[in-house]
Amino acid sequence: MKRTSQAFRLNKRLAEHIWGRLSRPLLASLQGLTSTDGLSVGRGDIICLDGRWYVTHSGLLRLSSRRGCSGIHVEIVPNFCDLSNGRWTFKATVFRPGKSEGFVGFGDADPSNVSPLVHGAEMRVAETRAVNRALRKAYGIGICSAEEIGSFSGQSDSTRDSRKLPPQPANGNGNYGGRTVRDRLCQLIRQHQLDATLVKSYATDFCGVKSLREATREQVENFVAHLAEWAQSDRNALLCQLNSYLGQKEGAA
Repeated sequence: MKRTSQAFRLNKRLAEHIWGRLSRPLLASLQGLTSTDGLSVGRGDIICLDGRWYVTHSGLLRLSSRRGCSGIHVEIVPNFCDLSNGRWTFKATVFRPGKSEGFVGFGDADPSNVSPLVHGAEMRVAETRAVNRALRKAYGIGICSAEEIGSFSGQSDSTRDSRKLPPQPANGNGNYGGRTVRDRLCQLIRQHQLDATLVKSYATDFCGVKSLREATREQVENFVAHLAEWAQSDRNALLCQLNSYLGQKEGAA
């Protein structure tokens, strides 16, 4: 009980530092997300957008790991895909220990409902959304995930300018119009003024590897898409997540 109270106070202090004073309903919801689900603002498990809490993909994965997820099966739904228009739909099934039947979630993505920064990566966004919905059902998370919502209104000038960029690769070859995954990551770091060393630490954690060299191309592409979505939706929350790796950076130095 004492540890839970400390976790909530930390979440509250950090959340109000990032998003300002929170209303009573938001605080009550935050307390439940902290005590019941063990979600952390500092780790980037949850973010506040337009006065509402949203869980993140990384937060859901950490939650499923803590609760012993047996496995996640993902498959494409061909009848609801339109490759010529960049529309993808996936079905994800999450399996919990002792449950014979899985928890199913569907996710779709097309250029109209994703950030301009990840145009060309709709396939990976759709897969992430499907997994998120299945995980939320499996573990009783009542709030929507940040990756499930579409593009945000009130975008910055830099975001609007990004619409002029050529689309990013969706076929996994990492090169379209001369742009590579590394180019896209460097662009995000420059555009949103992120610390490259902290981004690397976060990427390693996100991909679940000891060294980023061990990550597959798909894992890195998923991270870049995730980073782009989060940088656009709430840069302050992203900075908070990156700052949690400051100790690692100092240790490396």
